[in-house]
Amino acid sequence: MNQTLIITGASRGIGAATARLAAQQGYAVAVNYHRNLQAAAAVVAQIRHKGGRAEAIQADIRSEAGILHLFAEVDRLMPPLYGLVNNAGILETQTTVANLTGERLQRLLQANTVAPFLCCREAVKRMPQGGAIVNVSSLAAKTGAPHEYVDYAASKAALEALTVGLSREVAAQGIRVNGVRPAFIYTDIHADGGEAGRVDRLQSSIPLQRGGRPEEVAEAILWLLSDKASYTTGTFIDLTGGK
Repeated sequence: MNQTLIITGASRGIGAATARLAAQQGYAVAVNYHRNLQAAAAVVAQIRHKGGRAEAIQADIRSEAGILHLFAEVDRLMPPLYGLVNNAGILETQTTVANLTGERLQRLLQANTVAPFLCCREAVKRMPQGGAIVNVSSLAAKTGAPHEYVDYAASKAALEALTVGLSREVAAQGIRVNGVRPAFIYTDIHADGGEAGRVDRLQSSIPLQRGGRPEEVAEAILWLLSDKASYTTGTFIDLTGGK
């Protein structure tokens, strides 16, 4: 397969799992990272060790300049772009709306909403023969995450609006745009929110009685990118253990 897949925030968690699985399925993978070169290099090394193709590309996608750099590097180093996974996102310490600051809201929306918009813009420009985009949302977009992460939930709800709207704009170009809604997945993002053990605390309330693995989310992402999902656009797969 002479096609490239860009995965933002691919040095850890869901992004890293998606990168490894994508390479197994024959994609050339652009492993985007912001700061952790060591982690991104480890993902690339794992892929190359198994005969896959991958490049670690540093870019801070919270800025438009960073996004333009990411796509320019992919154009320079890799085969034509087929797919984009908007996976990178941030979470801040649990709080209520009454305690939010404008600076925090700006950070969340810039990383979780504006950046995916601009990445989608650059991707569709490079897909004249069609392609696929998967946006990584969250169950929080539906629940609102009260008393914890209403700002994060709002940023993901906006990402879902982008998913649906863009899917209808570019369908006639052969570009499919879908999303996944993970929740209760064992990744480092919970520590970023101030509660590393959040999944264990909540697992008894999950119908499947356990948290999910990044690899389980990756499987859904790769299905949506594949020809097996050729009649699927503007929709979401929930990966929430039944919640």
